[in-house]
Amino acid sequence: MVQSRRETASRWTLATATERRIALRRPALGDWGLFLLLAGPNLILFAAFTYWPLIYNVYLSLTSWDMIAPVKDFVGLANYRYLASDREFRRVLLNTVVFTLGTVGGTTILGLLLALLLNWPLRGRTWARGVIFAPVLLSGAAISVFWINMLNPRFGLLAELLGWFSLSSPNWLNHPIWAMVAVIMVYVWKNVGFSMVIYLAGLQAIPAELYEAARVDGAGHLETFRWVTLPQLGPVTLFLLVVSMISSFQAFDIIKVMTDGGPVNATTTLLFYIYEQGFVAFNAGRAAAASVFLFLAMLVVTAIQLRLGERRVHYG
Repeated sequence: MVQSRRETASRWTLATATERRIALRRPALGDWGLFLLLAGPNLILFAAFTYWPLIYNVYLSLTSWDMIAPVKDFVGLANYRYLASDREFRRVLLNTVVFTLGTVGGTTILGLLLALLLNWPLRGRTWARGVIFAPVLLSGAAISVFWINMLNPRFGLLAELLGWFSLSSPNWLNHPIWAMVAVIMVYVWKNVGFSMVIYLAGLQAIPAELYEAARVDGAGHLETFRWVTLPQLGPVTLFLLVVSMISSFQAFDIIKVMTDGGPVNATTTLLFYIYEQGFVAFNAGRAAAASVFLFLAMLVVTAIQLRLGERRVHYG
């Protein structure tokens, strides 16, 4: 018993001495010093892989460089002036707006409709959810090859289906308008499952008491959807709009495989234009200037969405 008490006392003395040493060292290091010691390496790596590429890209946009010569010629704002006066670049911006509106609107609206349908206690709804979500997990290149065969105007499955109704299939990938419709359709088909799953989570998080109160007040299905479901899904919708917009700006693989930006640059979006300038024309300065524009466009559009969301989105 005496020995155990001595061991306990010695442990307490050792612990107290350790705490005192830590307490004596802490003022010398300080809270900020401790923070920099622990987080400093991570902050350095984060800055090296995030801010430094951004700064270097802005520098490249002020130069003329073919990605081969060791010397970069400083040209100032010449690349930006070229983009501002280039008719092809304006066409690219229009294509980007059309593609973004089509994909964001398609994935959001269709995702909401599918979520509303599959939120009902229907037989086989779990299987249907899995089938709709599966394309999200697949490679964009593989999906594009699949849809190239589906959209073939001679022996594609879609041409066969239209033939049953005595309708001719358009030349999807070789017509300027239908090519844009095709890439939007494939992009929506691939990504609508993500929007559906997010909306399903939002629907299942709505308190049942709100629907019961609406029924007591005599609200029908449309009134309940308008005044209960949609406001409660406001945060989810805002999240999907922001994420879908950023994702549409970054779309590349489907356009590259299906149309390669054609025909006649009809499906060339801003990101694809950056790729062509940098890795086809080997004009790194012009590609960097276009990427700065892409970054600013994403920043402005996201800020506008979040600003509007603060006014109209209901949380809780």
